[in-house]
Amino acid sequence: MSDAPYTGFFDLQVNGFAGVDFQQPEISHAAMTQAVDGLRQHRTDRILFTLITDRIDSLCAKLANMEKLRAVDPKIARMVVGYHIEGPYMSPKPGYHGAHDPALMKAPVIAEFERLQDAANGNIRLITLAPEHPGSAEFIHHITARGVVASIGHSEADDRQIDEAIAAGLTMCTHLGNGIPVEMHRHDNVMQRLLARDELFACFIHDGIHLPPRVLKNFVRAKPRDKVIFTTDCMAAGGAGPGRYQLARFTVEVGEDRVVREPGKRNFAGSSLAMDEGAQNLRKFLGWSDAEIHEASGPRVARSLGMAG
Repeated sequence: MSDAPYTGFFDLQVNGFAGVDFQQPEISHAAMTQAVDGLRQHRTDRILFTLITDRIDSLCAKLANMEKLRAVDPKIARMVVGYHIEGPYMSPKPGYHGAHDPALMKAPVIAEFERLQDAANGNIRLITLAPEHPGSAEFIHHITARGVVASIGHSEADDRQIDEAIAAGLTMCTHLGNGIPVEMHRHDNVMQRLLARDELFACFIHDGIHLPPRVLKNFVRAKPRDKVIFTTDCMAAGGAGPGRYQLARFTVEVGEDRVVREPGKRNFAGSSLAMDEGAQNLRKFLGWSDAEIHEASGPRVARSLGMAG
């Protein structure tokens, strides 16, 4: 199994799946096996196990626990090819922090990254951050020199700050078009700034909810085709049905419309999408061929992370 080539989808932002919340302190082997089996049923054969904003000690413990599971089970190790750390180095401002805890958001610290990477046995592949924080350029330069991709997300960075981040090594946008306020200046906003950056990979959530179909079509047109990739940003409801689920300390609700929300709030809290469902959406929304969908949902995702396609 371990030597067979990857042929399915590669999802770089998976917060949970098949009823399993990846944000919990100690995921059991049985629970992780359930998530992996569910992902495989939806034609996903590689993921970045994604951890959202938390205290550094807690993130280290979660990474160490997953490394133990990867070490004892080749099937889990083959699915979880690395980690995506989404926070805490993002914007705590209303509208930008999304379902992340703003009280825990902060400027990046290189020593904290080293602790996290040690706990992950060097397997952190992607960090999402807001480059308007002081010290971000130095942090980006450090992690990218270590082979970790830096991505902008949950950010209101201006053009100068984006320029500095790109010069330091920033190469990606996390769920572009989301993690931003509902109301902004129609022209002068971070979404428009990032759509214009041809050098950055743009990762889009293709559930038709985070970006309505016409918006996804416009955004994809705005980017060079070879810089477009897709993710589910799914949480425990991915591959499962409507109901209540955990996402870290939050209880979220998933209705018949498949939208994931914190009870009583408007903002989304991840998706309930699986990659094969997203592929169907791309055929319908964009008219893409199976070959185009496969490339942007598999090999190109790997290459954006500096991994073999």
